[in-house]
Amino acid sequence: MPNLAQIEHNSPTFDRGIGLYVHVPFCQTKCPYCDFNTYVGIEDQIPLYVTALTSELNGWGNLLSKPPVRTIFLGGGTPSYLPIDALESILRTIRSSFRISRSAEITLECNPGDVTIEKATSWISSGVNRISLGIQSFDDGLLSLLGRRHTALDANQAFWALRSVGFLNQSIDLIYGLPYQTIEQWSDTLDQAISLEPEHISLYSLQIEKGTPLAVDVITGRYPVPDDDLAADMYEHAQQRLDENGFTQYEISNWAKAGMESQHNLIYWLNEPYLGVGPGAHSWLAGQRFANLKSPRRYTTLVGKQYEIVGLDPVATMTSPAGPVEQVDITTPAIDVAETMMMGMRLNEGVTHQRFEERFGVGIDIVFPEEIARLLQLELIEVTDTAVQLSERGRLLGNEVFAEFLGTGD
Repeated sequence: MPNLAQIEHNSPTFDRGIGLYVHVPFCQTKCPYCDFNTYVGIEDQIPLYVTALTSELNGWGNLLSKPPVRTIFLGGGTPSYLPIDALESILRTIRSSFRISRSAEITLECNPGDVTIEKATSWISSGVNRISLGIQSFDDGLLSLLGRRHTALDANQAFWALRSVGFLNQSIDLIYGLPYQTIEQWSDTLDQAISLEPEHISLYSLQIEKGTPLAVDVITGRYPVPDDDLAADMYEHAQQRLDENGFTQYEISNWAKAGMESQHNLIYWLNEPYLGVGPGAHSWLAGQRFANLKSPRRYTTLVGKQYEIVGLDPVATMTSPAGPVEQVDITTPAIDVAETMMMGMRLNEGVTHQRFEERFGVGIDIVFPEEIARLLQLELIEVTDTAVQLSERGRLLGNEVFAEFLGTGD
């Protein structure tokens, strides 16, 4: 086995295009299961946030000489909660600061309760061409348990309102493995989602995140500990139902109609470069992973008052945080190879031998002979002429597979 530190390191360069993630930290209400960098009751900071974000976008655009952008993802938080003029201003700044591909996928995360014809018309006029609709469930009781501020009827009406103004690429998010959720309820939610005929469906198993109100409810016995076996049954049921209805699974949690895969998320899974802007946003650029400070108030104060990205050479090693960047992790070849395997194995196609060798100058089997042998014995992966990929069993136990490769990235 070669010394990982000696592996050829050909990190993707941003001149081929990057993904751009814009973090919107505002929510009208905070869901009890959410541990994202989001806040409620700070709407008064939205104008300052937009001003600061504009400065950050301009700064990066100047620093990177207006790099080409392949995908844009406005996430959060709840981007659809922003006033129309705020979102329009953000998108105008992006277009003036970067070179946006004509075929760029531009996604807006959306709460069904925020959708109006006026807002939807504004979004599509501003260039948004993909909606990620956070429905989560079509059962009103479970929506209440999740702290969602919409009903099943709201979700249906939002979907069709978006269709009516021209959104032809819609993704629906659903959650399974909820407290008290039955397989029958899950099946009904799947059927209702399928009946809408979206282009994409994402399914997420409920995770009890430390420090969230839901975690407290589980610890105190208000809600039962999630049943992993039942969640696995729900996952397998979903695989069957979606396959029967023309959806192809291309990643552990994602299904799409032909050609409608999430291009932005593929950038993450293929470990390609992306820039994150806004409070708490993460980036992977020029061999470096870095993250902005989390506090919206600190972010707007720092960036809005005097913004300048200093000490950062995008083609060399960043040696210290700069501007709103608070954390920097230098990515060594050892870390890069481990993360490429971990993220790429989430895809149904797995990590292809060709892509891996082009990036690292050596074969997967040469770098990970023991790991591959062990995972094959456990029947968690399959090795083909073209790729190393998860087996059907491996999709249910993906974390065990990922851990094998991450152990090399120390």
